[in-house]
Amino acid sequence: MSSVTHLPMTPIYVVDILGAACMIIFSGLCVGIARGLERRDPENLLWTYLLWFSSGLLIFSLSRSGSHLAKYILLALDLDKVWIEIRPVTGSLNSLSFVLVGAITLFFSQIYATYQRMRQDKALIQKAHEEILELNANLERMVAERTRELSLSEEKYRRLFEGSRDMVFICDGRGRLLDINQAGCQLLGAQRKEEILGSDLMGRIEPSDNGADLFERLREKGFLEDVEVVLRKQNGEEAVGLLAATARRSVVGSLERIEGILKDISSRKWMEKQLLQADKLASLGQLSAGVAHEINNPLGLILGYTQLLLADLDPQSQMAQDLRVIEKHAVHCKRIVEDLLKFSRSSGTTKRRRDLNELLKEVLDVVRNKFEVERVRILEELDENLPPITVDGDKMKQVFMNLLMNARQAITGQGLIRVRSSLDSKRKRVLISFQDNGCGIPPEILHRIFDPFFTTKPVGVGTGLGLSVSYGIVRDHDGEIRVETAPGEGSTFTVELPLDWEGEKS
Repeated sequence: MSSVTHLPMTPIYVVDILGAACMIIFSGLCVGIARGLERRDPENLLWTYLLWFSSGLLIFSLSRSGSHLAKYILLALDLDKVWIEIRPVTGSLNSLSFVLVGAITLFFSQIYATYQRMRQDKALIQKAHEEILELNANLERMVAERTRELSLSEEKYRRLFEGSRDMVFICDGRGRLLDINQAGCQLLGAQRKEEILGSDLMGRIEPSDNGADLFERLREKGFLEDVEVVLRKQNGEEAVGLLAATARRSVVGSLERIEGILKDISSRKWMEKQLLQADKLASLGQLSAGVAHEINNPLGLILGYTQLLLADLDPQSQMAQDLRVIEKHAVHCKRIVEDLLKFSRSSGTTKRRRDLNELLKEVLDVVRNKFEVERVRILEELDENLPPITVDGDKMKQVFMNLLMNARQAITGQGLIRVRSSLDSKRKRVLISFQDNGCGIPPEILHRIFDPFFTTKPVGVGTGLGLSVSYGIVRDHDGEIRVETAPGEGSTFTVELPLDWEGEKS
């Protein structure tokens, strides 16, 4: 009978125990490392799987190695029966933990496939997001660019709107003001546009030809082009202007808005009247010169023969009295002829340097006592620093006398005549004004006051040549006469003469 050799079991036990301990330690380390990776990148499914797999191995290690260690401990303590009772339980735990690890590994492929699809979807979403961001950036850039262009356009429009020297306005369909530029405010006599916004602007504008209503023209034609109109200002004054307007209609065709430009041509119209007056006076002057020369010779003969007949007659006889009547009216006619010659500038002019204040004082000294007796006071406001200018002194005194007499005749009863002299350095003009508080000049005859033989005085009081002659004299000095009047309040006649700067320097 052969003897059985028994190998020592101690090394096997040691290796088994150490292997179980190492399995637990290594699997725990794996769990720790996988946990760290999963925390750093929670969205990475691979690290999640690695954590689950390591956790499953740790459970399997605890179950497998724990049962081995428990076995050796119980056997060492001679508790074989206990080990025999719990061994099925440890085996079950090992199987369950192994099944868990297998299930994790088995289902990971499906989970990973789902994860890959999710990543692809995420990539697509990310790409779409980037495209949306790019489109949004482009849109914002385009909006910013369009906003900048709109702002520049608005600024350009506002600059043109406010910078125009003509009245630019926008009204609603009823003619009520919605917007107006500063020039329009000034033309209407308003300080700020808020004062007139909402007011009936189109109601202030009327066609100067008294033609069809502006609204009717706008409705028919859709626009107005260079229509001469009269604009009533805030203070009741009137201005003449050229209106250009466009009607903006709504979708249904009703008048929705009116946009227009009104150019003030009051100065131009005044200049046209002045030019017409100057042309008319020039023509009348030429005609008057011819008529005066033709009449002057017969008048001289009539006066000569009348005086010869008077020399031979008894002064108390009826014939002598009749001849004196003829002489009186012939002298009157001769004076009219002389005024006509002065008006036509046919008489010579002697100009030299004169002090206008001295000329004024000489004329005022002549009429002062007579005016004071008639209860008309003269107030002098003369600029003592007025420089001398080159004029014909006698003719200029005639102008001053005519204007003073006209001012006196305009006053009924007690009154005041203010005489001023001043210097306008900017315009290089000397100004002499005669202001009265008389009856004024009616607007309907204002344009005729310088016409020869036009007078509102009774027959025998005036010839109607005073202002005409004065006008001719002033024009002969390269000056002008302006008149400002208000019926019932008085008139102001201003003589403007050019300043002789060269003479002043010399």
